[in-house]
Amino acid sequence: MPWYHWILSERAQRFIFVVIVVNTITLGLETFPTLVSSAGPLLALLDHVALAIFVVELLLKILALRLRFFTDAWNIFDFLVVAISFVPAVGWLSVLRAMRVLRVLRLVSGIPRLRIIVQSLLLSLPSIGWISLLMLVLFYTFAVIATKLFGPTFPEWFGSLGASFFTLFQVMTLESWAMGIARPVMDAFPYAYLFFIPYVLLSAFVVLNVFIAIVVGGMADARAQADKEKSASSELKKELAALRAQIEKVESLIAKE
Repeated sequence: MPWYHWILSERAQRFIFVVIVVNTITLGLETFPTLVSSAGPLLALLDHVALAIFVVELLLKILALRLRFFTDAWNIFDFLVVAISFVPAVGWLSVLRAMRVLRVLRLVSGIPRLRIIVQSLLLSLPSIGWISLLMLVLFYTFAVIATKLFGPTFPEWFGSLGASFFTLFQVMTLESWAMGIARPVMDAFPYAYLFFIPYVLLSAFVVLNVFIAIVVGGMADARAQADKEKSASSELKKELAALRAQIEKVESLIAKE
């Protein structure tokens, strides 16, 4: 086995994980002006060393996996996160350069349980899209009604379709919706509760709970898939161990002859 396959070992991945944690802490320390003024060169050096290690890791992985490296979404994610660090901090590109903090997200790819959560979100995307469309229809319907009913009296909240969208989003989050919005509107429109109560029940309690149920279901599916892959990997290791034992037995018999 070529020496660069060492990067795929569990020991190497643990070392990379430690580097990611240290680099995460370093990026956080760079947000403190007092620390930057006193230990700025050291923090910059640690950042450059971590970046160099990440680059070497990616190169070794590409050598070990070749084209298979780009078939894994996590490898592509790591590659893009590291590549952003080499964007020159000139003009509008400085915004991308500042995104080097995304290297913190490599912690996700290094922790299996976090990877399961991300995979569950990805598995839930199609259903989340349909729920988002349902919420958009709900928002639009109630926003049109609110704009026509309450817009002339409360232009700051319901004066336009966009303002109504934002106000209804606040109501959906239940952030001071009763005392801050509903009751003032009910002072001018006593029957406004017939609008707000059905909207809160539909948006905050029904649709959002369906959204959460979809994510939880996706997490269960991702967990089951991960357990299945782990079981398959365990069975494969057992078969390889048995095959290796048989080969050693045959070699010993040949050696005796």
